[in-house]
Amino acid sequence: MDRYEQIAGELRQRIECGELRPGDRVPSTREITRRWNVAMATATKVLAELRGQGLVRAVPGVGTVVAEAAAPARTQASARPAAGERQIPRRLTVEGGLTTDRIVAAAVEIADNEGLEALSMRRVAAELDAATMSLYRHVPDKDGLVNLMMEQVFTAVGFSAADAELPWRARLELAARLLWDAFRAHPWLASALSMTRPQPLSNALPFGEWVLSTLAAEGLDLQTVLTAYLTLFNYVRGTALNLEMEAAAEAATGQDAEAWMDQQEPQFMELVAEHPTFLRLTTEGYDFDLDQLFEFGLQRLLDGFAALIDSAAQRSSSPRS
Repeated sequence: MDRYEQIAGELRQRIECGELRPGDRVPSTREITRRWNVAMATATKVLAELRGQGLVRAVPGVGTVVAEAAAPARTQASARPAAGERQIPRRLTVEGGLTTDRIVAAAVEIADNEGLEALSMRRVAAELDAATMSLYRHVPDKDGLVNLMMEQVFTAVGFSAADAELPWRARLELAARLLWDAFRAHPWLASALSMTRPQPLSNALPFGEWVLSTLAAEGLDLQTVLTAYLTLFNYVRGTALNLEMEAAAEAATGQDAEAWMDQQEPQFMELVAEHPTFLRLTTEGYDFDLDQLFEFGLQRLLDGFAALIDSAAQRSSSPRS
């Protein structure tokens, strides 16, 4: 028996004996990875197995709960409602109420909680308690769905009229931090966005226009403006790629980065024994923090942009011979 079947069996027993009753939440995929020390893919299979048996159902905004049909069977006599007891109506399918917004919202929630690898049209349909094929009346395919998810995320990346009065460096700091916050809230976003094959995302254009216009206003030529914009974008995105990787590693190992490093310390000490600077760093320790790393790199990058802008200003002010 596979590991996911064993875990599903344990949860099925808890449901059948009444420990978990209809409407109760069952462990999420992340809870399953921590409690049973399994990979995210295994945890996803556990819930899929329970859904397939009709024991659980997904409730948008709530999570996966025990289905009404999973309640311990009653005798035929006791199945009739007693005097004064209100009979609970059968749950109606929500397929007729499907909208693009609901599908996208469910997909974002899945990707936020479990990563982009866990996302599929079938999985989204299960979360919405709808038929998989019904989703295709609203979204073209998984790639199209991911584009819509990114469009939704970028609606939160915006600037106010007051922000337009900021000097160039503060404007770029604001843009970079807004993008970092979006990656922080949605760890899958960094890997979904492509720099070499950019997706046509209308809601991302205001962000790009903000950075491009800021740089162009400082006298840089358009080729340099675009190169600087791509450099800034790729710096934030490249740093943010670690967010999803760390989330996946934590789910697979059941350890956060600090606990994992503590476990690996003896091996690292042996490796760096003949490298004095590495040895000092390993001995003294280093408080690794992605947010601090992001801020440090951002300021150094903007220092470089400042040199470019100063150089452009000097060229424009120099008298021509």
